[in-house]
Amino acid sequence: MKKAGPIGVFDSGYGGLTVLKEIRKELPDYDYLYLGDNARSPYGTRSSDTVYHYTREGVQTLFSLGCSLVILACNTASAKALRNIQQEQLPSLYPEKRVLGVIRPTTEIVGNLSKTKQVGLLATPGTVASRAYDVEIQRFSPKVTLTSEACPMRVPLIENHEQQSEGGDYFIRQHVQHLMQKGENIDTIILACTHYPLIQNQIKKLLPEHVQLISQGEIVAKSLADYLHRHPEIEALCTKGTTCRYLTTESSTDFSASASLFLGKEIEAEHIELV
Repeated sequence: MKKAGPIGVFDSGYGGLTVLKEIRKELPDYDYLYLGDNARSPYGTRSSDTVYHYTREGVQTLFSLGCSLVILACNTASAKALRNIQQEQLPSLYPEKRVLGVIRPTTEIVGNLSKTKQVGLLATPGTVASRAYDVEIQRFSPKVTLTSEACPMRVPLIENHEQQSEGGDYFIRQHVQHLMQKGENIDTIILACTHYPLIQNQIKKLLPEHVQLISQGEIVAKSLADYLHRHPEIEALCTKGTTCRYLTTESSTDFSASASLFLGKEIEAEHIELV
Protein backbone atom coordinates (compact mmCIF):
# COMPACT_ATOMS: atom_id res chain seq x y z
CA MET A 1 0.00 0.00 0.00
CA LYS A 2 1.30 3.45 -0.93
CA LYS A 3 2.12 5.62 2.07
CA ALA A 4 0.64 9.12 2.21
CA GLY A 5 2.68 12.15 3.27
CA PRO A 6 2.79 15.96 3.20
CA ILE A 7 2.81 18.14 0.08
CA GLY A 8 6.39 19.24 -0.51
CA VAL A 9 7.25 22.83 -1.46
CA PHE A 10 10.79 23.52 -2.67
CA ASP A 11 12.55 26.83 -3.26
CA SER A 12 16.10 28.11 -3.52
CA GLY A 13 15.47 30.23 -0.43
CA TYR A 14 12.67 32.29 1.04
CA GLY A 15 10.59 33.42 -1.94
CA GLY A 16 8.63 30.18 -2.14
CA LEU A 17 7.13 31.04 1.23
CA THR A 18 4.89 33.55 -0.56
CA VAL A 19 3.54 30.68 -2.68
CA LEU A 20 3.20 28.37 0.33
CA LYS A 21 1.25 31.06 2.16
CA GLU A 22 -1.33 31.26 -0.64
CA ILE A 23 -1.49 27.48 -1.04
CA ARG A 24 -2.28 27.07 2.65
CA LYS A 25 -5.03 29.68 2.36
CA GLU A 26 -6.57 27.81 -0.56
CA LEU A 27 -5.96 24.29 0.80
CA PRO A 28 -5.70 24.58 4.59
CA ASP A 29 -6.49 20.95 5.43
CA TYR A 30 -3.32 19.40 4.04
CA ASP A 31 0.09 18.83 5.63
CA TYR A 32 3.06 20.70 4.10
CA LEU A 33 6.83 20.34 4.15
CA TYR A 34 8.79 23.38 2.98
CA LEU A 35 12.44 23.09 1.97
CA GLY A 36 14.59 26.14 1.27
CA ASP A 37 18.07 25.62 -0.18
CA ASN A 38 19.31 28.83 1.41
CA ALA A 39 22.91 27.64 1.62
CA ARG A 40 23.16 27.77 -2.18
CA SER A 41 20.78 30.63 -2.90
CA PRO A 42 20.24 32.46 -5.16
CA TYR A 43 19.64 30.19 -8.16
CA GLY A 44 18.85 33.04 -10.55
CA THR A 45 22.41 33.62 -11.76
CA ARG A 46 23.51 29.96 -11.89
CA SER A 47 23.83 27.72 -14.94
CA SER A 48 21.07 25.38 -16.07
CA ASP A 49 23.12 22.32 -15.15
CA THR A 50 23.77 23.62 -11.65
CA VAL A 51 20.13 24.55 -11.06
CA TYR A 52 19.03 21.12 -12.28
CA HIS A 53 21.52 19.40 -9.97
CA TYR A 54 20.47 21.46 -6.94
CA THR A 55 16.75 21.13 -7.65
CA ARG A 56 17.01 17.40 -8.18
CA GLU A 57 18.67 17.04 -4.78
CA GLY A 58 15.92 19.10 -3.16
CA VAL A 59 13.17 17.06 -4.77
CA GLN A 60 14.84 13.76 -3.83
CA THR A 61 15.11 14.95 -0.23
CA LEU A 62 11.41 15.76 -0.08
CA PHE A 63 10.58 12.40 -1.65
CA SER A 64 12.73 10.67 1.00
CA LEU A 65 10.72 12.48 3.70
CA GLY A 66 7.43 11.06 2.43
CA CYS A 67 6.22 13.61 -0.12
CA SER A 68 4.49 12.18 -3.19
CA LEU A 69 3.76 15.62 -4.65
CA VAL A 70 6.34 18.44 -4.78
CA ILE A 71 5.76 22.01 -5.92
CA LEU A 72 8.78 23.89 -7.26
CA ALA A 73 7.91 27.29 -5.79
CA CYS A 74 10.85 28.84 -7.63
CA ASN A 75 10.70 30.28 -11.13
CA THR A 76 14.35 29.55 -11.90
CA ALA A 77 14.00 25.90 -10.83
CA SER A 78 10.73 25.61 -12.74
CA ALA A 79 12.37 27.10 -15.84
CA LYS A 80 15.68 25.24 -15.76
CA ALA A 81 14.97 21.93 -14.02
CA LEU A 82 11.29 20.95 -14.04
CA ARG A 83 11.09 19.47 -17.54
CA ASN A 84 14.18 17.29 -17.07
CA ILE A 85 12.95 16.08 -13.69
CA GLN A 86 9.53 15.23 -15.11
CA GLN A 87 10.86 13.52 -18.23
CA GLU A 88 14.08 11.87 -17.01
CA GLN A 89 13.85 11.31 -13.28
CA LEU A 90 10.23 10.55 -12.44
CA PRO A 91 9.40 7.87 -15.06
CA SER A 92 12.33 5.62 -14.15
CA LEU A 93 12.91 6.35 -10.47
CA TYR A 94 9.66 7.73 -9.04
CA PRO A 95 6.77 6.76 -11.37
CA GLU A 96 4.14 7.28 -8.68
CA LYS A 97 5.33 10.74 -7.62
CA ARG A 98 4.70 14.14 -9.22
CA VAL A 99 6.56 17.45 -9.44
CA LEU A 100 4.80 20.66 -10.54
CA GLY A 101 6.11 24.17 -11.20
CA VAL A 102 4.89 27.76 -11.02
CA ILE A 103 5.27 28.81 -14.67
CA ARG A 104 2.48 26.93 -16.41
CA PRO A 105 -0.39 28.09 -14.13
CA THR A 106 0.53 31.71 -14.87
CA THR A 107 1.08 31.31 -18.60
CA GLU A 108 -2.20 29.45 -19.03
CA ILE A 109 -4.24 32.49 -18.03
CA VAL A 110 -2.17 35.57 -18.86
CA GLY A 111 -3.48 35.78 -22.44
CA ASN A 112 -7.00 36.24 -21.10
CA LEU A 113 -5.93 39.01 -18.74
CA SER A 114 -4.17 41.26 -21.26
CA LYS A 115 -6.32 43.44 -23.51
CA THR A 116 -3.42 44.74 -25.61
CA LYS A 117 -1.75 41.28 -25.79
CA GLN A 118 1.46 43.01 -24.70
CA VAL A 119 2.76 41.36 -21.53
CA GLY A 120 5.81 42.26 -19.45
CA LEU A 121 7.97 39.94 -17.37
CA LEU A 122 10.09 40.88 -14.35
CA ALA A 123 12.31 37.94 -13.38
CA THR A 124 15.77 36.73 -12.42
CA PRO A 125 18.42 36.58 -15.15
CA GLY A 126 18.18 32.77 -15.15
CA THR A 127 14.45 32.73 -15.74
CA VAL A 128 14.69 35.32 -18.52
CA ALA A 129 17.59 33.52 -20.22
CA SER A 130 15.73 30.19 -20.15
CA ARG A 131 12.92 31.67 -22.28
CA ALA A 132 10.54 29.30 -20.49
CA TYR A 133 7.85 31.97 -20.26
CA ASP A 134 8.21 32.81 -23.95
CA VAL A 135 7.67 29.17 -24.89
CA GLU A 136 4.74 28.55 -22.57
CA ILE A 137 2.92 31.78 -23.41
CA GLN A 138 3.22 31.06 -27.13
CA ARG A 139 1.77 27.63 -26.50
CA PHE A 140 -1.33 28.95 -24.77
CA SER A 141 -1.65 32.47 -26.22
CA PRO A 142 0.23 32.80 -29.54
CA LYS A 143 -1.05 36.35 -30.08
CA VAL A 144 0.69 37.62 -26.95
CA THR A 145 4.02 39.44 -27.22
CA LEU A 146 6.24 39.02 -24.16
CA THR A 147 8.80 41.65 -23.15
CA SER A 148 11.24 40.61 -20.42
CA GLU A 149 13.47 42.47 -17.99
CA ALA A 150 16.12 40.64 -15.95
CA CYS A 151 16.47 41.93 -12.39
CA PRO A 152 19.67 40.53 -10.85
CA MET A 153 19.67 42.72 -7.73
CA ARG A 154 16.16 42.23 -6.44
CA VAL A 155 16.47 38.91 -4.63
CA PRO A 156 19.61 39.95 -2.67
CA LEU A 157 17.96 43.27 -1.79
CA ILE A 158 14.82 41.59 -0.49
CA GLU A 159 16.63 38.86 1.43
CA ASN A 160 18.83 41.51 3.09
CA HIS A 161 15.76 43.64 3.90
CA GLU A 162 17.07 46.47 1.73
CA GLN A 163 14.14 46.81 -0.68
CA GLN A 164 12.92 49.98 1.05
CA SER A 165 16.36 51.59 1.07
CA GLU A 166 17.51 54.27 -1.35
CA GLY A 167 19.55 51.73 -3.30
CA GLY A 168 16.69 49.22 -3.34
CA ASP A 169 14.27 51.84 -4.62
CA TYR A 170 16.75 52.81 -7.35
CA PHE A 171 17.05 49.28 -8.76
CA ILE A 172 13.31 48.64 -8.58
CA ARG A 173 12.60 51.89 -10.41
CA GLN A 174 15.32 51.24 -13.00
CA HIS A 175 14.00 47.81 -14.00
CA VAL A 176 10.39 48.95 -14.20
CA GLN A 177 11.35 51.90 -16.40
CA HIS A 178 13.46 49.70 -18.68
CA LEU A 179 10.60 47.25 -19.10
CA MET A 180 8.01 49.90 -19.93
CA GLN A 181 10.37 51.61 -22.38
CA LYS A 182 10.85 48.34 -24.25
CA GLY A 183 7.11 47.64 -24.44
CA GLU A 184 5.05 50.82 -24.58
CA ASN A 185 1.68 49.04 -24.83
CA ILE A 186 2.23 46.62 -21.96
CA ASP A 187 -0.91 46.36 -19.85
CA THR A 188 -0.04 43.26 -17.80
CA ILE A 189 3.18 42.42 -15.95
CA ILE A 190 4.06 39.01 -14.51
CA LEU A 191 6.07 39.09 -11.29
CA ALA A 192 8.03 35.97 -12.22
CA CYS A 193 9.95 35.56 -9.00
CA THR A 194 8.34 34.45 -5.77
CA HIS A 195 10.23 37.15 -3.85
CA TYR A 196 8.55 39.95 -5.77
CA PRO A 197 5.21 40.06 -3.93
CA LEU A 198 7.14 41.78 -1.15
CA ILE A 199 7.86 44.73 -3.46
CA GLN A 200 4.58 44.61 -5.35
CA ASN A 201 3.32 47.87 -3.89
CA GLN A 202 6.58 49.65 -4.75
CA ILE A 203 6.33 48.43 -8.34
CA LYS A 204 2.66 49.37 -8.61
CA LYS A 205 3.40 52.98 -7.69
CA LEU A 206 5.75 53.24 -10.67
CA LEU A 207 3.20 52.04 -13.23
CA PRO A 208 0.28 53.68 -15.04
CA GLU A 209 -3.04 52.84 -13.40
CA HIS A 210 -4.19 50.62 -16.27
CA VAL A 211 -1.22 48.22 -15.94
CA GLN A 212 -2.01 45.18 -13.82
CA LEU A 213 0.49 43.08 -11.89
CA ILE A 214 0.18 39.31 -11.71
CA SER A 215 1.53 37.74 -8.54
CA GLN A 216 1.86 33.98 -8.79
CA GLY A 217 0.93 32.73 -5.32
CA GLU A 218 -2.84 32.82 -5.65
CA ILE A 219 -2.74 31.52 -9.23
CA VAL A 220 -0.53 28.57 -8.28
CA ALA A 221 -2.72 27.79 -5.27
CA LYS A 222 -5.90 27.63 -7.35
CA SER A 223 -4.13 25.57 -10.00
CA LEU A 224 -2.99 23.09 -7.35
CA ALA A 225 -6.52 22.78 -5.98
CA ASP A 226 -7.73 22.01 -9.50
CA TYR A 227 -4.91 19.51 -10.04
CA LEU A 228 -5.77 17.59 -6.88
CA HIS A 229 -9.42 17.53 -7.89
CA ARG A 230 -8.53 16.10 -11.31
CA HIS A 231 -6.02 13.60 -9.92
CA PRO A 232 -7.64 11.81 -6.95
CA GLU A 233 -4.91 9.14 -7.04
CA ILE A 234 -2.34 11.83 -6.13
CA GLU A 235 -4.66 13.62 -3.72
CA ALA A 236 -5.07 10.36 -1.80
CA LEU A 237 -1.31 10.38 -1.14
CA CYS A 238 -1.42 13.82 0.55
CA THR A 239 -2.10 13.71 4.27
CA LYS A 240 -4.49 16.10 5.97
CA GLY A 241 -3.48 17.33 9.39
CA THR A 242 -3.08 21.09 8.83
CA THR A 243 0.61 20.89 9.82
CA CYS A 244 3.58 22.64 8.23
CA ARG A 245 7.29 22.00 8.76
CA TYR A 246 10.08 24.25 7.53
CA LEU A 247 13.48 22.92 6.52
CA THR A 248 16.56 24.84 5.38
CA THR A 249 20.06 23.95 4.24
CA GLU A 250 21.38 27.06 6.02
CA SER A 251 21.11 28.23 9.62
CA SER A 252 17.68 27.34 11.02
CA THR A 253 17.86 30.38 13.32
CA ASP A 254 18.50 32.76 10.43
CA PHE A 255 15.77 31.14 8.35
CA SER A 256 13.22 31.40 11.15
CA ALA A 257 14.02 35.08 11.65
CA SER A 258 13.77 36.00 7.95
CA ALA A 259 10.75 33.83 7.21
CA SER A 260 8.55 36.20 9.21
CA LEU A 261 9.12 38.82 6.50
CA PHE A 262 7.50 36.51 3.95
CA LEU A 263 4.85 34.83 6.10
CA GLY A 264 3.86 37.61 8.47
CA LYS A 265 4.27 35.30 11.47
CA GLU A 266 7.00 33.57 13.45
CA ILE A 267 7.99 29.99 12.65
CA GLU A 268 10.61 27.49 13.80
CA ALA A 269 12.75 25.93 11.08
CA GLU A 270 15.00 22.87 11.11
CA HIS A 271 18.41 22.46 9.45
CA ILE A 272 18.77 19.63 6.94
CA GLU A 273 21.43 18.16 4.66
CA LEU A 274 20.18 17.26 1.18
CA VAL A 275 20.35 13.64 0.05
